[in-house]
Amino acid sequence: MKTLIKGGRVIDPANSFDKVADVLIEDGKIAKVAGNIKSAADEVIDAEGKIVCPGFIDMHVHLREPGQEAKEDFESGSKAAAAGGYTTVATMPNTNPVVDTAAMVRSLQKRAEDAAVVHIEIIGAVTKGQKGEEMAEMGDMTQAGAVAFSDDGHFTKSAKVMLNCYDYLKSFDKVIINHEEEPSLIEEGVMNESHRSAMLGMKGRPTVAEDIAVYRDIALAEYAGARVHVAHISSANAVDLVRQAKKRGVKVTAEATPQHLTMTDDMVNLFDSSTKVNPPLRQQKDVEAVLEGIKDGTIDCIVTDHSPHAQEEKDREYIYAPSGFPGLETSLGCLMTDLVAPGKLDLVTMISKLTAEPAKIFDLNAGSLSVGMPADITVIDPELEWTVDEKKFYTRGSHSPFIGRKFKGKAVKTLVDGKLVMDDGVVLEV
Repeated sequence: MKTLIKGGRVIDPANSFDKVADVLIEDGKIAKVAGNIKSAADEVIDAEGKIVCPGFIDMHVHLREPGQEAKEDFESGSKAAAAGGYTTVATMPNTNPVVDTAAMVRSLQKRAEDAAVVHIEIIGAVTKGQKGEEMAEMGDMTQAGAVAFSDDGHFTKSAKVMLNCYDYLKSFDKVIINHEEEPSLIEEGVMNESHRSAMLGMKGRPTVAEDIAVYRDIALAEYAGARVHVAHISSANAVDLVRQAKKRGVKVTAEATPQHLTMTDDMVNLFDSSTKVNPPLRQQKDVEAVLEGIKDGTIDCIVTDHSPHAQEEKDREYIYAPSGFPGLETSLGCLMTDLVAPGKLDLVTMISKLTAEPAKIFDLNAGSLSVGMPADITVIDPELEWTVDEKKFYTRGSHSPFIGRKFKGKAVKTLVDGKLVMDDGVVLEV
C-alpha cells in the first residue's frame, strides 16, 4: 500500500526540514520526503496550502481507564486525539484502581490495541496507590512497557521516598513526571492566589507552592543524577528554576499547556467552572514567563492535560467542581489562533514542542518524518476558521472554556501508521 501526500509545506523539526515537498508512505512507513515525487501510489492526498508534519504527541492526558469510563475511555479519548491531530498520547495512572503494577500496564496496552485509533502509551504510578508512601513496581512496569512514571494529581510529601524513587529509576533511564504543588500551601484553594481570588472571595493556591515543589524535586534529581520532568508548569519563578537547573546540567525537562500559555486568572468566573484547572490559571506575568520558557527552550513540550469530567460533576459551584477540561480537540486551534497568528510563537517551534521534543524525552519511535519511521502524520489547514462546538466533540467531556470561541487553524487529516484515521474532522472506522 502506497500513499502520496502532495504539495504541502512539510515541517519536520527533528530533521530541520521546512519546505514544500511530497511525502511518500509505503506499508505504513515513511519511504521518501522530497519535491515532486513521481512514484505511483494507491492513494494521493492533495496537501497544497496545508502544513504536513509528524503526528502530534501528547504525553499528559487522562483517558480515565480503568474505573472512570463514564468520563472517558480509550475509544472516545483516542478519537478525540485523532480529531485534534494527535497520533500518540500517554495516559496518566490516577485511575481506579491506580496503574501501579506490570499486570495493569499490560492489560491497558491490550485494551489500547483493541479500542484505540491512535497510539496510547501507558504511564505508571511512582508510588503504590499514588499514596506517596511506598515505591511502586517501576522496574517491572518498565519491562512491561510503561513509558514514564507519575503520581500526577499528587505531590509526594516525603523527600526520602522521592529520592529513593529517583535513585532506583535512573538505572532504567526513565523519567518521573511530577505534579508540583506543596500541599500545605494549597489546602482548599480553588484558583490562583491573587487580587482576583480576593475579589471573588475564593481561597487561592499561591505560586510559591509550585516554586517550592519544583525547587525540591530539581534538588533531589540533581543529587541522585536522575531525570525529572515538571508537569504543566505555570509560575514565572518555577520556569526560571528549570532554566537555571538546565544551565547546571541537571536532567530536568518541563511541559506547558495551552491554557497556561494563553489564559489568566482574570478569566475565572464564579458561574463557569470550566476555567478550574490544576495548577490554576495564573497572572499575566506568569503566562508571559511560560511563553518565554517555550521560546528559549526551557520548556520542552506542549501537552493538553486533557481531563474530561461528567457534565453533572463539572456543572456545579466553582469551589466544588473538579479541576480540568478536555483539550485534545481544541489545543491546536488555541495555539494557532492565540500564539502563532499574532506572532507570539513561531510555527516551527510550536510543531517541535508537539512532535520531536516529546519523542526525544520519552524515547518514542515517533515525532519525525525520517525514512523508515512509522507514518504518523498530521495535516493542518492554517486558514480554516471554525467555532468550538461541544456537540461535535468526540471526547465525552463537554465542558471547556473555549466553547463558542472562533479559532483559525485546524488538523484536517490524521494518519496513524500510514492509515487515514481522521479526514476533515471526521474520525474514520479503521
